[in-house]
Order: sequence, then C-alpha cells, then structure tokens
Amino acid sequence: MQAVRLTEWGREPALAEVERPVPRGAEVLVRVEAAGLCQSDLHVVDADEGTLSYRPPFTLGHEVAGHVAALGPDAEGRAAGERVVVYGPWGCGNCTRCAAGRDNYCDHRGDLNWHGAGLGRDGGMAEYLLVPSARHLVPIGDLPATQAAPLSDAGLTPYHALAGVRHALDEGSLVLVVGVGGLGHLAVQMVRATTPSRVLAVDIREEAVDLALRSGAHLGVRMGPGTAKVLRAETGGAGVDAVLDFVGNEATFALAVQLLRPGGELAVIGSGGGRLTVRKPGLLPAGFRLSLPFWGTRPELAEVIALARAGSLHVETEQFPLSAAPEAFGRLRRGRVRGRAVLLPG
Repeated sequence: MQAVRLTEWGREPALAEVERPVPRGAEVLVRVEAAGLCQSDLHVVDADEGTLSYRPPFTLGHEVAGHVAALGPDAEGRAAGERVVVYGPWGCGNCTRCAAGRDNYCDHRGDLNWHGAGLGRDGGMAEYLLVPSARHLVPIGDLPATQAAPLSDAGLTPYHALAGVRHALDEGSLVLVVGVGGLGHLAVQMVRATTPSRVLAVDIREEAVDLALRSGAHLGVRMGPGTAKVLRAETGGAGVDAVLDFVGNEATFALAVQLLRPGGELAVIGSGGGRLTVRKPGLLPAGFRLSLPFWGTRPELAEVIALARAGSLHVETEQFPLSAAPEAFGRLRRGRVRGRAVLLPG
C-alpha cells in the first residue's frame, strides 16, 4: 500500500510502498477514507534530530477517519465495516488517565518514544492504519470522512480548550479567537453552538477574516497596529472574558493582555514561540488565568462528532489525493490552505 513516510530527520516526507499491516491481539485495522494535514505535521517534519523522542521511519497523519477493515482475535467493541474516527493521542494505555480516555495527559507521556498515530508510530496518511486498541475508535455513522478526520484534532483541540474556559462564558460574555485557520474557524462555530457569548475574531489574512465571519463570528478584524483599540471599543471598554489564541506569538500575547478584562481567561493553543512574562505586580489583568490545553479526551471527541452530525460544525477543507501529498505539504507550509487540508487515499 502507499503511505506518506518520514524516513529521516531533515528530509521532506515522501510517498513509499509499504506492506499492509495485519492486526494481532487487540489491534484493529482501519481502511483510511480521509486523513487531515496540519501544522503539527510540519513541526514533526521540521524537527531537528534529537528534539523529539520519535524514531523514523514512520507514516505521518494523526487525523484519520475510515472504516474497520479487520480486527485482531482479541479486539472488542467495534465491528467490521463500522465507520469510525481515530482518537489520535495514544498513551501508555495502563494509567488511570488513559483508562478514562484522557491519553492526551497520559502519566507516562514523557517516557514514551511516540505520542500517537503519525507521531512516532505509523499514522493515517496511507491506505490502511493499524490502531493498537478499539478504545481509540469513535463511531461517526454517516458523517463524511472528510469532515470527521479533521475533527479528531482541528475540532477536538479547540473543543477541549473551550471546555477549560466555558465557566467564564455566561450571558453577555465576549470571546476573542485569534488565528482563524483549521482550528480557529471551528472554535468560532463551537463558541456559537455551546455558549451564549459573542465572538470576535482576528487574523493577519483577509481571507481568514472572511472565513471567521462565514463561521459565525460577530466581528472579524485584520491584525494591525490599531487592532486592540478597535476591539476594545467593540467591548465598550470592558475587554473580553476569554481569549483562545491559536497563534501563540509575541504579538498575539500582547493583544490578549491588552484586551482581557480582570479575571479573564487566556487559553494558548498555538505554538508560535511567544513569551509571556509573569510578574507581580505587573501588566497582566488582575485575576488573569492562563491555560495550555493539549489536544483533548476521547469522550470529548464523541461530543465533537455529535455536534457535527447535528449540523453545528462544518470543516472548511481543501482535498488532495494521497499522491499529491507533497503539494499539500507545500501549500500548508506557504500558508495557502483554506481551512484544513485533507488527503484522500485512492
């Protein structure tokens, strides 16, 4: 079968022919219908040797949807032919957090030389994916795979971040979404679908601002020198209750600090390399709280799928055949993907 493989550090991923896996024990073989491509894949590809604990070669792809093709003799809970999305962060499988479906916060995460599908272990940018346990599979029913696959990260990650600040989002509250790409445009929809908040959105790209408005933002603003002043005026001078930052650089941190009201919540999801200096007394709002959410839990993924099946979420996608993976990687690297890039095996 064909697969997009990272063969060694410092080299671009390439299509390769590999053997189709055979499920053993509790493993499940999934026939891939769609696989999402995101910035995390670029972070893996661009990593210097020794930065990550992973050991190439391995197949990329941690956003995966398809159907169950075969089950190992000890696999339970899923049936052949069932359509599923793959929960991507695979932990040790033995700690209490993994047992509760919180592999994203596995107690032994630092001891593993992999972190999930396409992250040190073979992922879903291939015709088939071998999943270590049926517990990592969430049914999707008739939801298109091109929608379900991106939701396993681009949907799950903002949903988990929003869950951490939802307590602050009562009637009359304001949320600022910074960065309206694959994750941010879904965050806008989630805030609208699950809270009474008004949503403000910011991006440096005009097309991303347009995407935010199409996704339900009440106001979209292009990032610039006067952005904070415009948004502060929109809040009546009070500021916003929460910021979901999908960029995470110096400029977006500065914007968040200027706009958060006392007791405000800042959730940093983006990995743009920014620094936030904490000192007391200082310039941060009184009662300010910072969270660094990572991915999400398996029960939350089921909730995200339910929202999508109910029509509350729609992923903006650009679709590529698996053979065009190099083009898709190049488009993503240049910031030219609208929403989420999705690879389709033949």
